[in-house]
Amino acid sequence: MKKFFTLIACALMILLNSCQFSENIYINEDGSGKMEFTMDASEMMEMVAEMGDGETSKGMDKAMDSTIVFKDFIEEHRDSISKLSAEDQKKIKALEDFKMHMVMNPETKKMVFDLSTDFKNANELQDMFKAMNQVGDLNGKGAASPGGNPMAGMGADGTTDVQYSFDGSVFKRSAKIIDSEKHAQTVDSLGQAAMMFGSSKYKINYHFPRAIKSISKEGAMYSEDRKTVTLEVGFMDVLKDPELLDFEVVLEDK
Repeated sequence: MKKFFTLIACALMILLNSCQFSENIYINEDGSGKMEFTMDASEMMEMVAEMGDGETSKGMDKAMDSTIVFKDFIEEHRDSISKLSAEDQKKIKALEDFKMHMVMNPETKKMVFDLSTDFKNANELQDMFKAMNQVGDLNGKGAASPGGNPMAGMGADGTTDVQYSFDGSVFKRSAKIIDSEKHAQTVDSLGQAAMMFGSSKYKINYHFPRAIKSISKEGAMYSEDRKTVTLEVGFMDVLKDPELLDFEVVLEDK
């Protein structure tokens, strides 16, 4: 089991070095839906191949398509998990409602990682940033360590807080920095890695049950049926200023 989590952390280290991030939300008419956080590092596959037998690329040179349902995984490994520290058990428990899918194919140069969960009420959307950090930190080091995971400060226990609300007609996304000093330290700790994120983008794709009447964010794009809104910004820009993605969406009447 430790080897499994080490592989995940290693994959995250590579993914977080240069990739495109997507935050996807699908909301049904009754307020239920699905949230998915995706990292696409397909462009990194060529670099992985060049690493040869290096430690970083170990285990990344073979095709892989794996899905982990954490609820089933926790049940299957409950005896082993019970022997872990209380802190690690808490991290694993936090992932109980999530599903993880990882695809790597050196031949097609595809490398995609996503973490998703279903929700019954959009007002109770779970914090995907925190969940992703839980995965990367399960072996206690690596992707979630300072300077390794650029999103380590995001989440309810980090330096920023992201909130969502939906009353059936109005959807809001809002973020705020809850610890300015630590947030600055998180950004500064990236050092030279920040240069690698210069070309990375952060994209949100929100899908609604009805057409959108209006959105408060300039630069947002609508789908042809106006049920989907898309907004893309520079990853480093949103990392430095989480409020950059704050906006309100108003839907057409039923």
